[in-house]
Amino acid sequence: MDHPAGFRHPSQQAQGHHRRPQRTKGHDGPTPLFDDTSNMGPGQPGPGGTFQGQGSYGQPQQQQEMMFPGQQIMNDPMANMAMQYGASLADHGKDVMEKQIDRFMSLSKLKYYFAVDTTYVAKKLAILLCPFTHTEWTIGYNQQDEPVAPRYEVNAPDLYIPVMGFVTYILLAGVALGRQDKFSPEQLGIQASTALVWLIIEIVAVLLTLYIMNIHTALRKLDLVAFCGYKYVGMIVCVLASILFQSLGYYIALLYSSISIMFFLVRNMKLIILPESHEDSIGHGNKRRLYLLLFIAIIQPVFIYWLTAHLTGGPLKTKD
Repeated sequence: MDHPAGFRHPSQQAQGHHRRPQRTKGHDGPTPLFDDTSNMGPGQPGPGGTFQGQGSYGQPQQQQEMMFPGQQIMNDPMANMAMQYGASLADHGKDVMEKQIDRFMSLSKLKYYFAVDTTYVAKKLAILLCPFTHTEWTIGYNQQDEPVAPRYEVNAPDLYIPVMGFVTYILLAGVALGRQDKFSPEQLGIQASTALVWLIIEIVAVLLTLYIMNIHTALRKLDLVAFCGYKYVGMIVCVLASILFQSLGYYIALLYSSISIMFFLVRNMKLIILPESHEDSIGHGNKRRLYLLLFIAIIQPVFIYWLTAHLTGGPLKTKD
């Protein structure tokens, strides 16, 4: 049946247009522009065919949120390669540094001079303070013809007592300067640097003497540092005597400490500098060795006096 122009049959009108969704009962608001997907569980298809609750790589969203920020960098092959390369560079730099240090001073040899215990320190201090009662001065050697560690041989030189003696001497110097109202951090630093510089000058002078006089001995450089550093024990005694008994006590302690350190060095270093195989210590070129031994022993009281004389003061000053 023909229809007038401008009119369509209801069935044709339904074919050309979609019907709007009907509102549910009890809903008075406007029609939503997007579908509600809040009630959809993970793994169910949503609008557009995508699955809810998944990341960009198909991993669950909860697992992706648990990843800490640096995990992606650590999982990167290039980042792992860079970290391994950096670690290898650090190890190589450590090896190079240790080799450079070993060129000037072997760490293994340095550890030997600090291999001490409480018993050794007590016995060695007793010998330094009163060497006249000690009778056995021979240094023991192991099967590899190397000196036994100081903890097993009281006559072996060590660096623990000289280092601790140096630190104690600086602290007591600060006390003595305080009694004279001259204490300051700068003065304490000057005291420490002065003592260290004079020790270096002393060691260099002995080494130059060995070279000029063409003397070859079993005395090692660190042995020389240890023997020259033992004078700090006598310096501590002198400073303590100055603090407790003023000038008179200082000079008495200076005299006793000087005799003790000279006797100790002559007896202890004699077997190192003077060969034991020669009965006549004057012949066979040993006269120069004897002079060297006496030179090392005699300069110790000079340095003791030079580094402690200015610390002697009068009685304790009290402020009004």
